[in-house]
Amino acid sequence: MRIVRKLFDSLEPHVAPGAKYHKLFPLWEGMESFFYTPSAVTTGGPHVRDNLDLKRMMLLVVIALVPCIIMALYNTGYQIHHVVEQGGTLIDNWQTAVFSATGLPVETSSVLSCMVHGALYFFPILIVTLIAGGTAEVIFSVVRGHVISEGFFVTGTLIPLILPPTIPLWQVAMGTLFGVVIGKEIFGGTGMNFLNPALTARAFLFFAYPAQISGEVWVAAIQPDGRSGATWLASFAEGAGHLPGYTWMDAFIGRIPGSMGETSVIAILLGAALLLVTRVGAWQTMFGVLVGTLLTAFGLNMMGSETNAMMSLPPLYHLLIGGWAFGAVFMATDPVSSAFTSTGKLWYGFGIGLLCVLIRVVNPAYPEGMMLAILFMNMFAPLIDHAVVQANIRRRTQRYGQRAA
Repeated sequence: MRIVRKLFDSLEPHVAPGAKYHKLFPLWEGMESFFYTPSAVTTGGPHVRDNLDLKRMMLLVVIALVPCIIMALYNTGYQIHHVVEQGGTLIDNWQTAVFSATGLPVETSSVLSCMVHGALYFFPILIVTLIAGGTAEVIFSVVRGHVISEGFFVTGTLIPLILPPTIPLWQVAMGTLFGVVIGKEIFGGTGMNFLNPALTARAFLFFAYPAQISGEVWVAAIQPDGRSGATWLASFAEGAGHLPGYTWMDAFIGRIPGSMGETSVIAILLGAALLLVTRVGAWQTMFGVLVGTLLTAFGLNMMGSETNAMMSLPPLYHLLIGGWAFGAVFMATDPVSSAFTSTGKLWYGFGIGLLCVLIRVVNPAYPEGMMLAILFMNMFAPLIDHAVVQANIRRRTQRYGQRAA
């Protein structure tokens, strides 16, 4: 590490204020702060002492995503091998060729085989996301003269987890650029955006390329209509009250088709535990989403419908399938685009849960709902905070006015 330290020290005079390459200071600072704690200190008051800065917060979120990443690798490979075990054949693509070169068996769903095969789908998407989004971040930082924010490491990790494994890489690059530039940078960068950049990227891809984002046929199998989490929800309505081919436990563990990081509820719960213990994720938002979802689902179950089977979907299944769990834990709790006040977070989360169920049940053309619910509530988060603050001001005014009288 001494060699790296000397390298940064030798480059610093060339990018310091007034130097010839000062424009490249954000790039140098971003790389230097990735390896080391920033050397700059605050010399004037006031001072705020806290052991949690932006870098550590973003790192904790990435660590919380590790169980989802592991399950994304395993389940992607598992779905391929499971179909092959049933007599299906693999599509002839470069992932198949590379996996065949490893000599690992595709006929059995061993953990190692599934992890390796899944990695051939996940990591290319992750690399393209980091390159496309990182390039946009660097360009905007250099032009503005701002330091490069660590926030993109979280966005760059989230985007591959909310995409299907077979989405074309050029679409990944386009969606990432849209999410970073349109969803965040045009509003001023990290801390200024009111929409979640990762969900903005997914929304762009969903409306621009709905076939690919919904999960194309990526295995030539006995069941040729390979399904993502969203189409599995649609299949409930088509099947008039049952979820074909999978059990409750399959959905909880994550052995179902879907966006790579959204299928395993148990992996998401592990990440949620870390976010709650470290107070990086707001429990108020998660609790609000849970309550809003359950109350809305129970209400629709009580109403019932002879023509819409989704009205009778048990509330528990709303929590297990699609992107509900991932959205509630990692997307809704985004500290920038969510509500800031404690009471506001409860109402913000409640609105997400309510809208998610309504979109799933009432709108047959889009049986998912979590993405649109979060983006919609992102826009109302400032209004919710404003209402909470004004209510607090009125209560204090009345209380102190009565005391003065």
